[in-house]
Amino acid sequence: MAVSTIPFGRTGAGEPVTAYRLENKNGMAVTVLDYGATIQSLVVPNGRGGFTDVALGYDTVAEYEANGGYMGCVVGRVGNRIAQARFSLGGTEYVLAKNDGENHLHGGVKGFDKHIWACDAGTGALAFSRLSPDGEEGYPGSLQVTVTYSLTEDNALVIAYDAVSDKDTLVNLTNHTYFNLNGGGTALEHLLKINAERFCEADAGCLPTGKLLPVAGTPFDFRQPKPVGRDIGADCEQLRRGGGYDHNFVLSGTTAAVVYSRDSGIEMTVKTDMPGMQFYAANSLDRRAGKGGSVMGPRDAVCLETQLFPNGMNCYGFPSPVLRAGKAMHSETAYCFAVR
Repeated sequence: MAVSTIPFGRTGAGEPVTAYRLENKNGMAVTVLDYGATIQSLVVPNGRGGFTDVALGYDTVAEYEANGGYMGCVVGRVGNRIAQARFSLGGTEYVLAKNDGENHLHGGVKGFDKHIWACDAGTGALAFSRLSPDGEEGYPGSLQVTVTYSLTEDNALVIAYDAVSDKDTLVNLTNHTYFNLNGGGTALEHLLKINAERFCEADAGCLPTGKLLPVAGTPFDFRQPKPVGRDIGADCEQLRRGGGYDHNFVLSGTTAAVVYSRDSGIEMTVKTDMPGMQFYAANSLDRRAGKGGSVMGPRDAVCLETQLFPNGMNCYGFPSPVLRAGKAMHSETAYCFAVR
């Protein structure tokens, strides 16, 4: 497995940023920045005998710093939302940073996406690590985190998440890549299948209420492949609340989703050991410049964020995001590519 490094500029604070490129024997390649452990590029074989970069992103650090949307990064300590930016653990109430109205989103004001990670590229994989100090963004405990990206020779990108804390804390790590299997343009014609019978009801702030709704008979039924855009404009209160699809699906198995583009011939299968997956149709991605002079905008991608359920500390019966002191957390998600 070939690994190369490329200087990628400096942050506004003057920190150097490096791009690490990992390539397999088939020419599939992933480029990851140590800024946010961010997937900057993911090049895979397409059905025309060439290659397509299926991950949206930017050409400069300044663009990653200036633009919202968590483009391609690792989010944490807790991905997604926590209501009222607070939780109780062990009899103590912890107040988190508010960065989504009154709520906490994707780790706070300066979450994992805005830090420089150390990288070990000596094992044929890219292992990014950082120590999140006690009290960062309001979370208890010093948390050691490692996120490892590896490529298989049958064209899968595997992301492994590992963490351990010296105090009880919360952890819910995920990756926020915006996928477009055509390399650009609308993603509304992508065919999507999600292996889920239920999804989390969202309130007006897009926070799970704790209630699980059946997908049957609703625009949220992706049990059989259908275009992302087929029902996205349906008269549905849940779609209005999310501005489109921005909901956690309760997964029924380890194969979470399959996405296919008839234009490029690329199929992506998402496999995970997580119980949930946030499907976000890039509803709030305002029109902006991307890599190589490209332009991206609303609904030009799909985000398939494997995770524990959002707001898990505040919803009875949801999988717990609590990581006990000294106990190791490990999770894996694979994005498997094929041509058909």
